[in-house]
Amino acid sequence: MSDEIRPFRVEVPDAVLDDLRDRLARTRWPDQIPGSGWDYGTDLAYLQDLCATWRDDFDWRAQEERFNRWPHFLTEIDGQQVHFIHARSPEPDALPLVITHGWPGSVSEFLDVIEPLRDPASHGGDPRDAFHVVCPSLPGYGWSGPTTEPGWDVRRVAEAWRTLMARLGYERYGAQGGDWGAMVSAQLALVDPEHVCGLHSNMLLSFPADASGIELDEQEMADLAAVGEFMQKGTAYQEIQGKNPQTLGYGLTDSPAGLAGWIVEKFWAWTDHDGDVEQAVSREQILTNLTVYWATRTINSSIRLYCESLRSGRFGPTSEYVKVPTAAAVFPREIFRIPRGYAERGFNLVRYTRFDRGGHFAALEEPDLLVEDVRAFFREVR
Repeated sequence: MSDEIRPFRVEVPDAVLDDLRDRLARTRWPDQIPGSGWDYGTDLAYLQDLCATWRDDFDWRAQEERFNRWPHFLTEIDGQQVHFIHARSPEPDALPLVITHGWPGSVSEFLDVIEPLRDPASHGGDPRDAFHVVCPSLPGYGWSGPTTEPGWDVRRVAEAWRTLMARLGYERYGAQGGDWGAMVSAQLALVDPEHVCGLHSNMLLSFPADASGIELDEQEMADLAAVGEFMQKGTAYQEIQGKNPQTLGYGLTDSPAGLAGWIVEKFWAWTDHDGDVEQAVSREQILTNLTVYWATRTINSSIRLYCESLRSGRFGPTSEYVKVPTAAAVFPREIFRIPRGYAERGFNLVRYTRFDRGGHFAALEEPDLLVEDVRAFFREVR
């Protein structure tokens, strides 16, 4: 195995974009019960309008320019190609920070937070809060390309990140993430505690087997009730992605409208808005993320992470106590909002912050809130 790190640029061939537009133009749409909106899943009228924008007006080349503002690289770890953005800070004493996305996200989630994290002085912050930012694409996602063998669960990804940060020469670093990124970062704190100085999570997971003695306030009880409702009504996607991912992959790989319908439902359900998803995330952000999946043909391999982690028994909270200093950022429309007492049972919790707005995609929805909380936490543990 080579430990070479190769420069990379995001450059999607014209033929791929032409094919995308052609497929969108030939979409065979399903019916929908009149007036049902989002009650049965993704709303037909919204999806048709979104796909028309994707076909006729969306400027992917402008998004490529945004991506390529930062240095991109490819390397091979444990037999798997790994893509990552490496945005070094102008501050020589900056702390390395590996930020990990989730599903149905991508590194496009972080385009608005990289710059203020790496160069706070240019964004009204303290230069002492600077980070060397590393944003990898999860194996099976984006430009990391499809996984080609079984076993790529959250622990194996964490072990790959340990190798990546060492390969970059970073002996002490922080970890941040939400969704799968939260689970990978927790695993990373377990597999590399000698080098991880702090863990910041915007979807910290901890559900102690024995919750006796934990006092809950009214908000925390409501949050746990919401978790129960989500597990009962909102996890159908987990079932099929965790058990029969290949079957789902055919339709999502072949149809961009199908891909959009599957992913946009999650943006609608998991973000903070009053009925219009674009109050939370812009149409351009949604289409950029969709195009990453489409152009790299990785929707099928991305959903295998569910299957692999379920099969290994590592889906969800870690079974081990995380000793690394940990911060939980709790956004009100996050799908899992755990009580402080629960977090303290599973992690060395030193910071617990509740926000009054924002949802599952914190870096997209509330980049300023997320950046400031990351800065404030790592100020304590650098």
